[in-house]
Amino acid sequence: MIKLLSYPLSVIYYVFFGLVLVVLHPLQWLCFNLFGYQAHKKSVDFLQLCLMQCAHILGTRFSFNNPHNIDFNRPLIIVANHQSLHDIYPLTWYMRKHHPKFISKIELGKGIPSVSYNLRHGGAALIDRKNPRQSLPALMKFGEYIESTKRAAVIFPEGTRSKNGTPKPFQTKGLEILFKKVPSALIVPITVNNSWKMLRYGNFPMGIGNHLKFTVHKPIELATFVDKQELINSIESTIKNHIEH
Repeated sequence: MIKLLSYPLSVIYYVFFGLVLVVLHPLQWLCFNLFGYQAHKKSVDFLQLCLMQCAHILGTRFSFNNPHNIDFNRPLIIVANHQSLHDIYPLTWYMRKHHPKFISKIELGKGIPSVSYNLRHGGAALIDRKNPRQSLPALMKFGEYIESTKRAAVIFPEGTRSKNGTPKPFQTKGLEILFKKVPSALIVPITVNNSWKMLRYGNFPMGIGNHLKFTVHKPIELATFVDKQELINSIESTIKNHIEH
């Protein structure tokens, strides 16, 4: 019965989802080209809010638990598990005051209204995971950008999304590069729960009635850890220990 209901709701969702991407694409362009970064960021924030409203069509609820007072005037490295694309717009919205910038596969940098434009012009790192000669310099440049602008790098160290919520092992190379290039960073581990349920049936129909939960764990001073592998292990354990099964 629930899956049957998800068919008409998914059609309505995709109509509004597509309209949001198409309509807000020229708004992003205008903001970026006429008024610069700050105006463009506001248009991107509005995009994330609209995408969350679209998800409400499916009965989706969002909880963001952040009991920590995180400084807005320093670079962050936000580390999270990855369950679906529905991790991204809530994270961007709830952490918007920190100017979150994502590490994304290069294929997403073209062809998707609003999303591709923001990835190309909003400060993201677009990497070709099959080409280290491209990806490693891109990550290093991204880290330098985060350090100099005091913005937030968002990285999903699993490398790809978990289709059933069970986390994959962390790949450490990206984190190691960010640790070197953003030495003054505060590490912010975040656990994502239930995002994978949005795609439990695949891309159509969508999962309905889901409660997406984001838990922000105690921030960690990068500079206090000499052994970076120990730090990575600690972050991975913290995030995975709070995943709901």
